Amino acid sequence: MDEPENAAPQGEPLANGADTAPSVGVISQYVKDFSFENPNAPAIYQVQGQPQFDVQFNIGSAEVAQDVHEVVLKIDVRAETEGQVAFVVDLAYAGLFAVRNIPAEHLQPFLLGEAPRLLFPFARRVLADAVRDGGFPPLMLEPIDFNGLYYQQLEQRQAEEGAAGEAGQA
Repeated sequence: MDEPENAAPQGEPLANGADTAPSVGVISQYVKDFSFENPNAPAIYQVQGQPQFDVQFNIGSAEVAQDVHEVVLKIDVRAETEGQVAFVVDLAYAGLFAVRNIPAEHLQPFLLGEAPRLLFPFARRVLADAVRDGGFPPLMLEPIDFNGLYYQQLEQRQAEEGAAGEAGQA
C-alpha cells in the first residue's frame, strides 16, 4: 500500500515544509544569581588543614516562551576548615533551550537530566574561578551524572507514590 503523497517517515520533514523533526538547541547561557562569601578573611588564610566541603545541587526548569525553556542549575558550596567557614558560594547558572517536537514523555528527562549536563562544565568553571579569586585553590567539582540522578529520583518518587497508594487501600 502506498503512503499518501504528503506523508513522511516519523521525524522527517513533511514535503510541504512543515518541520516535524525533534530539535533542541542552546539559545544562551548565563549567570542568573551569584554570591561568594569569605566571612573569616584574613584569619582563615592562616588556618592549616584541608577544608571539608558541603556541595548541594538543585535543578529547576520553566517554560518562558513557546518552545523555549529556562533550566537553572543551582550549586551551593560551603567549605569549612577546623570549624571555621572558609567560604560559601551560591551559584545559579542558567540556560535557555529551544525545544521543538519533543514528545511530552521525553521533555522532563531532557530538561532535568540532559540540559544540566550541558550547563555543568560552564557552571563549574565559574565556581572554580570564584573560589580561586577568593584566595583559595580552585574547586574543581567532579562531573555529575544528571541523567542517572533524574531517573533515580523518578524511581524513588514512583515507589513512594506506590507505597502511599497501597497504604490508602482498605
